Amino acid sequence: MLIVLFSNRFDRFRMMRLSLLLLLLHRPACSLLLGWVDSPGYPAGYLPHASLNWSRCAPKGHTLSIRLMHLDLEESKDCENDAVKIFSNGNLISVLCGGREFEDLESNVNPSLLSSPGGCLSLTFHSDYSNTKRHTGFRGFYTDQDFDECNDDPDNACTHFCHNHIGGYRCSCRHGYYLDGDNHTCTVSCSEDLSGRHSGDISSPSWPASYAENANCQHTLSVEPTLQLEMHFSEDFDVEQSPDGQCIDALTIETRNPSRILGPFCGHSPPPSPFLTHSHHVKIRFTSDGYGSNKGFTIHFKTRAKVCPAVVTPYSTATPQQPEYHEGQTVTVTCDLGYIINSQEETRTEYVAHCQNTGEWTPNNICEPVDCGVPEIPEDGILQLVYSDELNTQYKDQIHFTCSSKYYTLEGDDTYTCSASGDWVSGGDKKEMPKCTEVCGKPEKHHASVARILGGRDATMGEIPWILLIKWPNRGGASLINDRWAVTAAHVVELVEESSLKLYGGLVDGRTISDALSNVVVMESEKIIIHPNYITGIPLSERTNFDNDIALIRLASRVNFGPNLLPICLPEVNSVMTEGEQGTVSGWGKTESRSASPSLKYAHIGVYSLAVCANTPYIPATDQHMTMTANMFCAGAPGKDSCQRDSGSPFVSPMLAEGNEPYFLTGIVSWGPPCQQRQYKGYYTKVAGYVDWIKETM
Repeated sequence: MLIVLFSNRFDRFRMMRLSLLLLLLHRPACSLLLGWVDSPGYPAGYLPHASLNWSRCAPKGHTLSIRLMHLDLEESKDCENDAVKIFSNGNLISVLCGGREFEDLESNVNPSLLSSPGGCLSLTFHSDYSNTKRHTGFRGFYTDQDFDECNDDPDNACTHFCHNHIGGYRCSCRHGYYLDGDNHTCTVSCSEDLSGRHSGDISSPSWPASYAENANCQHTLSVEPTLQLEMHFSEDFDVEQSPDGQCIDALTIETRNPSRILGPFCGHSPPPSPFLTHSHHVKIRFTSDGYGSNKGFTIHFKTRAKVCPAVVTPYSTATPQQPEYHEGQTVTVTCDLGYIINSQEETRTEYVAHCQNTGEWTPNNICEPVDCGVPEIPEDGILQLVYSDELNTQYKDQIHFTCSSKYYTLEGDDTYTCSASGDWVSGGDKKEMPKCTEVCGKPEKHHASVARILGGRDATMGEIPWILLIKWPNRGGASLINDRWAVTAAHVVELVEESSLKLYGGLVDGRTISDALSNVVVMESEKIIIHPNYITGIPLSERTNFDNDIALIRLASRVNFGPNLLPICLPEVNSVMTEGEQGTVSGWGKTESRSASPSLKYAHIGVYSLAVCANTPYIPATDQHMTMTANMFCAGAPGKDSCQRDSGSPFVSPMLAEGNEPYFLTGIVSWGPPCQQRQYKGYYTKVAGYVDWIKETM
């Protein structure tokens, strides 16, 4: 029984080799892409660490196949030990190991070992370091064959007939059609130049039968420039249209002078007749796809004298108004609201036009939309325009503004519209652009409790972000009121050169120097403006009147706000300070130790009555009492007061405590009795009386 089985297998293998020999004898002489691919050592068996890399590519219009005849490899999970791998154009199509009978290979493996037309097959084989027994390996026969594009390639794109030949295919057409330039599409010859004819008929190809598929027809009509072509469509109109109204097949009419494309037209309703083109040169185009059985259309064309259209130019009105105008008639053309005529000489909104025998208006000026241009905004970058890709600035276009920093708020409308006058206007027709105003009196760090300069406590960074330190020539303080201005006491900056003053902000330790690690902001003065009613030239030791003790400092550059440097609000004009009103004074002045404090200190104090304030200290050197005026108030508390070198520093109200924001600069430290007397009563310039002067000066 074993001998018979061996004999049967030997016979099948011999017949298979005979079949391959016959296949080789009948192949075209031009094809040489065929042969055997074997594992190393086949059929004696492959050695450990054996490998093979093989690759072949099919000619254009051919495919390449591998027909495995024998497979005997070591069996392993996922073929991880010994394996043969076959790729098509670099993509893995088969991984094989173990043993397979020829019938199994022929029915389940070989049909998939095929390249794409003109593609490549590659094969790799590897064995591991050892086998429990010797395996004979594999053998396969590779060959190329012609690919039948007509039957096996649904995308051959021949619209009528396909003819296969060795290495390729060709398309042909039914009678009455010709092959288009793509050599695949069959179309009809339906284009005609009818220039010079004043009347005639044009119809879809094969009319009144169903029109041809893949049609691309063009009829050209051209007559004298003083005439226009007039179209009359038959009621029997049938051009394929999709259920959603889109044109599948389409009829379009292209005109010259004026240059327009009319259409596309499709469906069952023809354009209204007579259809006036207002042009002496027309192209009628008809296109169809490769499907459908619609009937089409027929058009009768003739000529008539040209007339001028009712609309001289878009976005305008002609007076007097008529459906059409004849040679010699004139109209006044007025541009619509928001449109103008731009010329080198002037900008106008109307002109007179004359109808010519060619159906054209002269002159024919274009009404263009008013362009408001890019609005002028400050160059500091705080106020910004909001737009994504491009900024549109024509009539009725809108622009939007925003502030680039959270430390500013937009004052005014954020949306402006380009008006007919060429101005950007807000919702209330205001032409004034919005402004970004500083958010004032709102420190980002709040006082957690009411704390207890003389008798004060140390401030932490960011608690009093508006205070500035002046170190030289006279030590004192100042308050930041916006990104370009600060305010201080006049006697602090009297006789100081305008551009020589330095102010330090964003700090609490007065000894801190400005460097990259400290974050101290150093501001330089550009101009110092002392109140005009402040009497200058009197030494401090002899001065008994500090009336109008206030000065403005314009900074040389804009300040960049941050959590440790923010402005304080100005109070309402002429707002009244009441007895007992609580506020907070701060500064780097003298303390109980009679030396200037290195740290910023603050104290909560109350406003005294006028009677208390009127009791001013006596100055022995001048044998006079200090002068109290209506431009001052005094304040203090037991054990707490401003002191020397606090001059120019702020008194703000309400007193600093969470929930009391915003804070207002109600006073400026001006003068007081000697600190060693411990009267705890300081005199302050009443800022509310100077708000108008501050705003007018800035």
